Amino acid sequence: MKKATLFLSILFLISCSDNEVKHQKISGNAFGTTYNIIYQDFDNSNFEKQIDSLIYVVNKSMSTYMTNSDISKINQGDTTIKIDNHFKEVFFKSQRIFKETDGYFDPTVGVLVNAWGFGPGNAIANLDDEKIDSLKQFVGFEKVQIVDGKIKKEHPAIYFDFNAIAKGYGIDEIGRYLESRNCSNYLIELGGEIRARGVNDIGEFWNVAIEDPNTDGTRSFSEIVSLENKVMASSGNYRKFIVDEEGNKFVHTINAKTGYATESNLLAATVISDLDCADVDGYATAFMAMGLEKVKLFLKTHPELKVFIIFENDKNEFETLALNGFPE
Repeated sequence: MKKATLFLSILFLISCSDNEVKHQKISGNAFGTTYNIIYQDFDNSNFEKQIDSLIYVVNKSMSTYMTNSDISKINQGDTTIKIDNHFKEVFFKSQRIFKETDGYFDPTVGVLVNAWGFGPGNAIANLDDEKIDSLKQFVGFEKVQIVDGKIKKEHPAIYFDFNAIAKGYGIDEIGRYLESRNCSNYLIELGGEIRARGVNDIGEFWNVAIEDPNTDGTRSFSEIVSLENKVMASSGNYRKFIVDEEGNKFVHTINAKTGYATESNLLAATVISDLDCADVDGYATAFMAMGLEKVKLFLKTHPELKVFIIFENDKNEFETLALNGFPE
C-alpha cells in the first residue's frame, strides 16, 4: 500500500521583523520524497543535523528500499532481528487500523505491491486470478505478531510494507523532537503529510491548500484549510498508476482483500485529526481502497476523523464531499 507523493501545498507565511524571533525553515529529502519544516526556536537553533539523524534512524528501521534496514532483513527471512521502538509503534498502530478497517489497511500487502510493480521487489508479468490467489495466502496482518521482541510470521514469504504509514510516523517523530526542544510553533510537511502546532510568524494558524486531482500538469485547489494543532494526511491514485498494453489502468493502492490494483470511485482522500500523523496516514490509504460508501459508513463511528473526498460520480464527473465536519 504505497502512498503517492500527494497534493498538499503549504501556504508558507514568513514575514518577521528584525526584532522578532524568526521562524526558521529546513528543507530536504526523506523517505523517497521531500520535506519542509518551519519552526520557531527562541535560541534560533538549527536542528537540521538532528532531524537528518532521526530520519536515518526511522529509515534504518522501516525502509523497504534500504537493503540493510530491519524491515528488509525481516522480509528476507531473518528471524533474529530485534525490532526497535519505532518498528513496534508502527506495528501496533497498523494492527489497530487493520482491525478497525476490516483489513482494508494491511501492511502485509507488500508481496502484492511488488507483484504489481509498485515496490522494490520484482514485478510479476500477466497477473491473473490464479497468480493473485497464490499470493494472497501471504497477506493478512493477523498472520504476524511480535514475540520476545522479534517478528514472527506464519509464512516466510510474508512481506511488510509500512510505506503507507511510515511517512506519517516520521513526521510525528520530528514533531516530538521539536517539542522536546520547547518549539511550540511549527509546521512539518513531508511528502504531502502535515503536522501543525501553534501559529505561524504572523500569529495565525497554519494554512494549507488541497489540490485538485489534475493529471494534465496543471494545478488548481479544491480547499484551503486552517490547521489548529492538527495533523493532515492524504492519499490518491490519480498520479501514480500503470497502464498496460491493453489500456487497463492499475493504481498503487492495492486492495488487500481482492489482491487487485484497480481503483475505487475515490480519486483522493484527505484526513484531519487530533491523532498522530501516522494514524491519519493509514486511514487515508485505507479509504482509497474502501470506496465512497464504505468510507461514509466507517466515519459514522469515527467522529475523530474529519475527511475531504474527491470522487467520480456516475456521470464520470468529479465531485467533492466533506464528512464529519471537515473544516472549510
